[in-house]
Amino acid sequence: MAKVIEEEKKDSYSRLQRFIFIILIPLLFAITFALVIMTFAGINIFEKAQTISSDIPFLAKVIPSNDVEDRKQLQEKIITLNASIEDQKAKMAQLQSELDQKDNSNEQFQATIQQQKEELEELRQIGEENKRAFKEVVSTFETMSAKSAAPVLMEMEDEKAMKILSSIKPDTLADILEKMPPEDAARYTGLLSTDE
Repeated sequence: MAKVIEEEKKDSYSRLQRFIFIILIPLLFAITFALVIMTFAGINIFEKAQTISSDIPFLAKVIPSNDVEDRKQLQEKIITLNASIEDQKAKMAQLQSELDQKDNSNEQFQATIQQQKEELEELRQIGEENKRAFKEVVSTFETMSAKSAAPVLMEMEDEKAMKILSSIKPDTLADILEKMPPEDAARYTGLLSTDE
């Protein structure tokens, strides 16, 4: 009986060995050889397998494929992103133009301020010259005789005459009012008292 068991073991090992040596190893060798030959021939087996697998329903889920739909989706995403980039560029251009406009208006505003400062300085100088001229007029009336100054002041507009009379020294003012007719002297005195 031991001989029978040993023969069965030899047969079982030998059947497995026969399968490996006769079928499996030559099959793997043939597949490898075919892949090498096709690669040198310029045929990409893996791309072919993907295109064939997309036609077979259950293999399409197992083997990933580069479908036309995937490419279309990718192209749509690229188009969308390009459109978004163009929109962003347009917004940037618009913001840049607004910034340029604000810079221009700011420069114009600064120029206007500078012009107004210059005009103010001119007016201040004119005012100083007018004050100097008025002081000279007042000193002229103070140096004039009261007899000569009174008729000149009566011929002037009341506003100007009052301005001069209010700036003259009190002694000189008294002399000038004394040389005026009583009606005019009273009028100027009344105006002087209301100004003060």
